[in-house]
Amino acid sequence: MENIQSKVVIITGASSGIGKATAKLLAKYGAKVVLAARREERLQTIAGEIEREGGEANYLKTNVASLEEMNRLAQFALKKYGRIDVLVNNAGVMPLSQLNELKVHEWEQMIDINIKGVLYGIASVIPSMREQKSGHIINISSVAGYNVSPTSSVYSATKFAVRAISEGLRQEESPASRIRSTIVSPGITDSELTNGITNPDIKAMVSQLGQIAISPDGIARAIVYAINEPDDTGVNEIVIRPTVQQS
Repeated sequence: MENIQSKVVIITGASSGIGKATAKLLAKYGAKVVLAARREERLQTIAGEIEREGGEANYLKTNVASLEEMNRLAQFALKKYGRIDVLVNNAGVMPLSQLNELKVHEWEQMIDINIKGVLYGIASVIPSMREQKSGHIINISSVAGYNVSPTSSVYSATKFAVRAISEGLRQEESPASRIRSTIVSPGITDSELTNGITNPDIKAMVSQLGQIAISPDGIARAIVYAINEPDDTGVNEIVIRPTVQQS
Protein backbone atom coordinates (compact mmCIF):
# COMPACT_ATOMS: atom_id res chain seq x y z
CA MET A 1 0.00 0.00 0.00
CA GLU A 2 2.86 2.35 -0.85
CA ASN A 3 0.61 4.90 -2.56
CA ILE A 4 -1.45 5.38 0.59
CA GLN A 5 1.39 5.99 3.04
CA SER A 6 1.22 9.56 4.45
CA LYS A 7 -1.64 10.68 2.18
CA VAL A 8 -4.01 13.19 3.76
CA VAL A 9 -7.56 11.88 3.39
CA ILE A 10 -10.78 13.68 4.36
CA ILE A 11 -13.73 11.35 4.95
CA THR A 12 -17.27 12.64 5.41
CA GLY A 13 -19.91 10.54 7.12
CA ALA A 14 -17.06 9.05 9.14
CA SER A 15 -18.99 8.40 12.34
CA SER A 16 -20.32 4.97 11.28
CA GLY A 17 -20.62 2.39 8.53
CA ILE A 18 -18.56 2.80 5.37
CA GLY A 19 -16.94 6.04 6.54
CA LYS A 20 -15.75 4.55 9.81
CA ALA A 21 -14.47 1.36 8.16
CA THR A 22 -12.64 3.34 5.49
CA ALA A 23 -11.01 5.65 8.03
CA LYS A 24 -9.70 2.76 10.11
CA LEU A 25 -8.38 0.83 7.12
CA LEU A 26 -6.66 3.83 5.55
CA ALA A 27 -5.08 4.74 8.88
CA LYS A 28 -3.84 1.17 9.23
CA TYR A 29 -1.99 1.61 5.93
CA GLY A 30 -0.41 4.89 6.97
CA ALA A 31 -2.81 7.56 5.72
CA LYS A 32 -3.46 10.67 7.81
CA VAL A 33 -7.23 10.71 8.10
CA VAL A 34 -9.44 13.70 8.82
CA LEU A 35 -12.85 12.54 10.02
CA ALA A 36 -16.00 14.59 9.46
CA ALA A 37 -19.59 14.03 10.54
CA ARG A 38 -22.27 15.67 12.66
CA ARG A 39 -21.85 13.35 15.68
CA GLU A 40 -18.75 14.72 17.36
CA GLU A 41 -18.63 12.21 20.21
CA ARG A 42 -18.48 9.32 17.74
CA LEU A 43 -15.73 11.04 15.77
CA GLN A 44 -13.74 11.49 18.96
CA THR A 45 -14.16 7.80 19.82
CA ILE A 46 -13.10 6.61 16.36
CA ALA A 47 -10.10 8.94 16.26
CA GLY A 48 -9.06 7.59 19.65
CA GLU A 49 -9.34 4.00 18.42
CA ILE A 50 -7.22 4.81 15.38
CA GLU A 51 -4.53 6.47 17.48
CA ARG A 52 -4.42 3.55 19.94
CA GLU A 53 -3.83 1.26 16.97
CA GLY A 54 -0.86 3.38 15.86
CA GLY A 55 -2.60 5.49 13.21
CA GLU A 56 -3.03 9.24 12.85
CA ALA A 57 -6.47 10.84 12.92
CA ASN A 58 -8.02 14.25 13.43
CA TYR A 59 -11.68 15.18 13.33
CA LEU A 60 -14.01 18.12 12.92
CA LYS A 61 -17.76 18.21 13.45
CA THR A 62 -19.15 19.06 10.02
CA ASN A 63 -22.51 19.28 8.27
CA VAL A 64 -21.87 18.53 4.59
CA ALA A 65 -25.03 20.42 3.63
CA SER A 66 -23.23 23.65 4.59
CA LEU A 67 -20.68 25.05 2.14
CA GLU A 68 -19.26 27.17 4.95
CA GLU A 69 -18.66 24.13 7.14
CA MET A 70 -17.13 22.13 4.27
CA ASN A 71 -14.76 25.00 3.51
CA ARG A 72 -13.87 25.10 7.20
CA LEU A 73 -13.13 21.36 7.09
CA ALA A 74 -10.81 21.75 4.11
CA GLN A 75 -9.00 24.63 5.77
CA PHE A 76 -8.67 22.56 8.94
CA ALA A 77 -6.92 19.80 6.96
CA LEU A 78 -4.72 22.26 5.08
CA LYS A 79 -3.67 24.01 8.26
CA LYS A 80 -2.86 20.68 9.91
CA TYR A 81 -1.03 19.00 7.01
CA GLY A 82 -0.46 21.55 4.25
CA ARG A 83 -2.26 19.52 1.59
CA ILE A 84 -5.30 17.37 0.83
CA ASP A 85 -4.65 14.26 -1.24
CA VAL A 86 -8.03 12.54 -1.14
CA LEU A 87 -11.63 13.45 -0.36
CA VAL A 88 -14.09 10.60 0.26
CA ASN A 89 -17.57 12.11 -0.16
CA ASN A 90 -19.37 9.42 1.82
CA ALA A 91 -22.06 11.21 3.86
CA GLY A 92 -25.57 10.33 2.75
CA VAL A 93 -29.15 9.69 3.87
CA MET A 94 -31.83 7.31 2.54
CA PRO A 95 -35.35 8.07 3.87
CA LEU A 96 -37.19 5.97 1.30
CA SER A 97 -40.89 6.64 0.62
CA GLN A 98 -43.42 6.63 -2.18
CA LEU A 99 -43.86 9.96 -3.92
CA ASN A 100 -47.56 10.09 -3.02
CA GLU A 101 -46.62 10.28 0.66
CA LEU A 102 -45.41 13.83 -0.09
CA LYS A 103 -42.49 13.67 2.35
CA VAL A 104 -41.11 16.87 0.86
CA HIS A 105 -38.83 17.58 3.83
CA GLU A 106 -37.16 14.20 3.31
CA TRP A 107 -36.75 14.89 -0.42
CA GLU A 108 -35.04 18.16 0.43
CA GLN A 109 -32.83 16.44 3.01
CA MET A 110 -31.62 13.94 0.39
CA ILE A 111 -30.94 16.70 -2.13
CA ASP A 112 -29.09 18.79 0.46
CA ILE A 113 -26.87 15.97 1.77
CA ASN A 114 -26.57 13.51 -1.13
CA ILE A 115 -26.14 16.06 -3.95
CA LYS A 116 -25.24 19.44 -2.48
CA GLY A 117 -22.99 17.74 0.07
CA VAL A 118 -20.99 16.12 -2.72
CA LEU A 119 -20.76 19.40 -4.64
CA TYR A 120 -19.73 21.32 -1.53
CA GLY A 121 -17.07 18.71 -0.84
CA ILE A 122 -15.68 19.11 -4.33
CA ALA A 123 -15.81 22.90 -4.05
CA SER A 124 -13.90 22.83 -0.76
CA VAL A 125 -10.93 20.78 -2.00
CA ILE A 126 -10.63 21.45 -5.72
CA PRO A 127 -8.72 24.77 -5.44
CA SER A 128 -5.87 23.24 -3.42
CA MET A 129 -5.84 20.06 -5.54
CA ARG A 130 -5.61 22.11 -8.73
CA GLU A 131 -2.79 24.13 -7.24
CA GLN A 132 -0.80 21.01 -6.31
CA LYS A 133 -1.80 19.35 -9.64
CA SER A 134 -2.83 16.14 -7.93
CA GLY A 135 -5.68 14.78 -5.90
CA HIS A 136 -8.39 12.18 -5.78
CA ILE A 137 -12.11 12.68 -5.16
CA ILE A 138 -14.11 9.55 -4.36
CA ASN A 139 -17.89 9.89 -4.39
CA ILE A 140 -20.10 7.21 -2.86
CA SER A 141 -23.10 6.54 -5.09
CA SER A 142 -25.23 3.38 -4.88
CA VAL A 143 -26.66 0.61 -7.03
CA ALA A 144 -29.80 2.77 -6.69
CA GLY A 145 -27.93 5.18 -8.95
CA TYR A 146 -28.35 2.63 -11.76
CA ASN A 147 -31.81 1.20 -11.03
CA VAL A 148 -34.97 2.85 -9.73
CA SER A 149 -37.45 0.90 -7.63
CA PRO A 150 -40.71 1.83 -5.90
CA THR A 151 -39.92 4.07 -2.89
CA SER A 152 -36.45 4.98 -4.23
CA SER A 153 -37.40 7.69 -6.75
CA VAL A 154 -35.77 10.63 -5.00
CA TYR A 155 -32.93 8.64 -3.42
CA SER A 156 -32.09 7.11 -6.82
CA ALA A 157 -32.25 10.57 -8.41
CA THR A 158 -29.63 11.82 -5.97
CA LYS A 159 -27.37 8.86 -6.65
CA PHE A 160 -27.77 9.20 -10.44
CA ALA A 161 -26.69 12.82 -9.87
CA VAL A 162 -23.59 11.71 -7.97
CA ARG A 163 -22.60 9.56 -10.95
CA ALA A 164 -23.11 12.45 -13.38
CA ILE A 165 -21.11 14.84 -11.19
CA SER A 166 -18.28 12.34 -10.83
CA GLU A 167 -18.05 11.69 -14.55
CA GLY A 168 -18.10 15.41 -15.31
CA LEU A 169 -15.35 15.92 -12.75
CA ARG A 170 -13.27 13.21 -14.42
CA GLN A 171 -13.63 14.72 -17.86
CA GLU A 172 -12.87 18.25 -16.70
CA GLU A 173 -10.06 17.71 -14.23
CA SER A 174 -8.19 14.46 -14.90
CA PRO A 175 -6.52 15.55 -18.17
CA ALA A 176 -5.67 19.06 -16.96
CA SER A 177 -4.95 18.95 -13.24
CA ARG A 178 -4.54 15.17 -12.83
CA ILE A 179 -7.28 15.03 -10.20
CA ARG A 180 -8.64 11.49 -10.21
CA SER A 181 -12.38 10.81 -9.90
CA THR A 182 -13.87 7.56 -8.60
CA ILE A 183 -17.48 6.50 -8.10
CA VAL A 184 -18.07 3.66 -5.64
CA SER A 185 -21.60 2.23 -5.77
CA PRO A 186 -22.46 -0.18 -2.94
CA GLY A 187 -25.32 -2.60 -2.95
CA ILE A 188 -26.96 -3.71 0.29
CA THR A 189 -24.46 -2.88 3.01
CA ASP A 190 -24.71 -3.12 6.79
CA SER A 191 -25.07 0.53 7.81
CA GLU A 192 -27.33 3.02 9.55
CA LEU A 193 -28.93 4.28 6.32
CA THR A 194 -32.21 2.51 7.04
CA ASN A 195 -32.55 4.39 10.34
CA GLY A 196 -33.82 7.42 8.44
CA ILE A 197 -36.81 5.63 6.89
CA THR A 198 -39.96 6.99 8.56
CA ASN A 199 -42.55 4.74 6.87
CA PRO A 200 -42.70 1.66 9.15
CA ASP A 201 -43.78 -0.75 6.39
CA ILE A 202 -40.96 0.31 4.07
CA LYS A 203 -38.49 0.23 6.95
CA ALA A 204 -39.51 -3.32 7.85
CA MET A 205 -39.24 -4.43 4.22
CA VAL A 206 -35.78 -2.89 3.78
CA SER A 207 -34.59 -4.22 7.13
CA GLN A 208 -35.30 -7.77 5.94
CA LEU A 209 -32.76 -7.22 3.17
CA GLY A 210 -30.19 -6.79 5.93
CA GLN A 211 -29.97 -10.57 6.02
CA ILE A 212 -27.84 -10.47 2.87
CA ALA A 213 -25.99 -7.22 3.62
CA ILE A 214 -22.23 -7.16 3.24
CA SER A 215 -19.87 -5.57 5.72
CA PRO A 216 -18.77 -1.93 5.30
CA ASP A 217 -15.25 -3.36 5.32
CA GLY A 218 -15.84 -4.66 1.79
CA ILE A 219 -16.58 -1.15 0.54
CA ALA A 220 -13.61 0.22 2.47
CA ARG A 221 -11.29 -2.24 0.72
CA ALA A 222 -12.55 -1.04 -2.66
CA ILE A 223 -11.87 2.58 -1.70
CA VAL A 224 -8.39 1.66 -0.52
CA TYR A 225 -7.76 -0.16 -3.80
CA ALA A 226 -8.73 2.89 -5.86
CA ILE A 227 -6.52 5.21 -3.81
CA ASN A 228 -3.54 2.85 -3.88
CA GLU A 229 -3.39 2.54 -7.65
CA PRO A 230 -0.49 4.51 -9.22
CA ASP A 231 -1.19 8.17 -9.88
CA ASP A 232 -1.28 7.55 -13.63
CA THR A 233 -4.16 5.07 -13.20
CA GLY A 234 -7.73 6.21 -12.62
CA VAL A 235 -10.15 3.68 -11.18
CA ASN A 236 -13.27 5.50 -12.28
CA GLU A 237 -16.15 3.27 -11.26
CA ILE A 238 -16.66 0.35 -8.85
CA VAL A 239 -19.98 -1.43 -8.21
CA ILE A 240 -20.12 -3.80 -5.23
CA ARG A 241 -23.09 -5.99 -4.34
CA PRO A 242 -23.66 -8.94 -2.06
CA THR A 243 -23.11 -12.02 -4.22
CA VAL A 244 -26.79 -12.99 -3.95
CA GLN A 245 -28.25 -9.52 -4.62
CA GLN A 246 -30.04 -9.48 -7.96
CA SER A 247 -30.79 -5.82 -8.68
